[in-house]
Amino acid sequence: MGTHQPPPSANGDYAPKNTLQEKSDKQKAIDDWLPINSSRSRKWWFSAFHNVTAMVGAGVLSLPYAMAELGWGPGVFIMVFSWIITLYTLWQMVEMHELVPGKRFDRYHELGQYAFGEKLGLYIVVPQQLVVEVSLCIVYMVTGGQSLKKFHDTVCPSCKQIKLTYFIMIFASVEFVLSHLPNFDSISGVSLAAAVMSLSYSTIAWAASLSKGVQDDVQYGYKASTTPGTVFGFLSGLGDIAFAYSGHNVVLEIQATIQSTPEKPSKGPMWKGVVVAYIVIALCYFPVALIGYWMFGNSVRDNILLSLEKPAWLIAMANMFVVVHVIGSYQVYAMPVFDMVETLLVKKLDFAPSRMLRFIVRNSYVGNITMFFGITFPFFGGLLGFFGGLAFAPTTYFLPCVMWLVIYKPRKFGLSWWTNWICIVIGVLLMVLSPIGGLRQIIIQAKDYKFYS
Repeated sequence: MGTHQPPPSANGDYAPKNTLQEKSDKQKAIDDWLPINSSRSRKWWFSAFHNVTAMVGAGVLSLPYAMAELGWGPGVFIMVFSWIITLYTLWQMVEMHELVPGKRFDRYHELGQYAFGEKLGLYIVVPQQLVVEVSLCIVYMVTGGQSLKKFHDTVCPSCKQIKLTYFIMIFASVEFVLSHLPNFDSISGVSLAAAVMSLSYSTIAWAASLSKGVQDDVQYGYKASTTPGTVFGFLSGLGDIAFAYSGHNVVLEIQATIQSTPEKPSKGPMWKGVVVAYIVIALCYFPVALIGYWMFGNSVRDNILLSLEKPAWLIAMANMFVVVHVIGSYQVYAMPVFDMVETLLVKKLDFAPSRMLRFIVRNSYVGNITMFFGITFPFFGGLLGFFGGLAFAPTTYFLPCVMWLVIYKPRKFGLSWWTNWICIVIGVLLMVLSPIGGLRQIIIQAKDYKFYS
């Protein structure tokens, strides 16, 4: 019976077992230090509230505005169709997490590398995922600042007006502190609070709208009075809908925290959590979108809470709930970014894992990137439409389908083949068309905007 030898080194010599063990121990220590790999003991309910926090956020507040851009028929159809498509593509992601026995794809780009190859997978997935996660963090900076300002102005209408810039900085100061929580497991409490807040302020938004009643001068025609304006508005509305279903970008990272064994793989509890999350999402999205548009028509603001004035105490409370929620959502989307940067520094550039490294990386991200761009370009509605189409459509609507076709190779012209290709075509159309409307809206808003006002 032969003995197994360790693999030879680059010069042909066999590496000593203790050297291989040292490398293995070092690699394990690094993996344990990184934010995504450090815990795998969570249950299905963690998947549920993490997915609610990731999915429901700034997007739900813009849905009545999206309905105003799309109209009753197209708006309802697109919302329902998007809910179904994104639930399907999310199921695909959950299924592919452990498609290779004994291996878990803990990050979106790892699955992309398996499907498309080591280099091509990185080039396809990482830029899109970074655009999604960084842009979401920027939008949450703006949303948090706007909601804080609305809270201040509602509670103290006679007080001196304070610039939006300062409220964004106040919001950022909270993120500076929370960003030093080491991993996904440690933000569970923040994420749970955020999930509860999302259901709370969504309920307040549609209930307060219903209480306010249909406005006397309500109109349900398209917001724009010109054909080009209507077309661009429609495209921007598509982007708003795409933005509302953006949780796919962190689903593998969330599933990485779920306990898994050969007998009970993680996809079981993960899918259970996803279904619960999508029920909550439906309870948040559809009442807010339909009732908000019904009450205010095409005069609704790009943040439904800005259209509500009374009762003041309820609107103030709803805005504070939004602040708490986007605090948690920011962390859920920032954690994979921290993981990417820290992995690059530690594994590729040989930086030592340390608190100082984490301090510099995370403070730089919160302050120099998300806070700076949030203060400089606080165009909430336009940002949703632009980023919703540019990056959220690929990673949410069709990239999972492309990977499914590449990996599983379903029978041509069969049900699975057709389903995936329909999702791909719809996703590509969203990616191409909706950023046009969002960019136009940003340009229009920028005409009257003064920097750091």
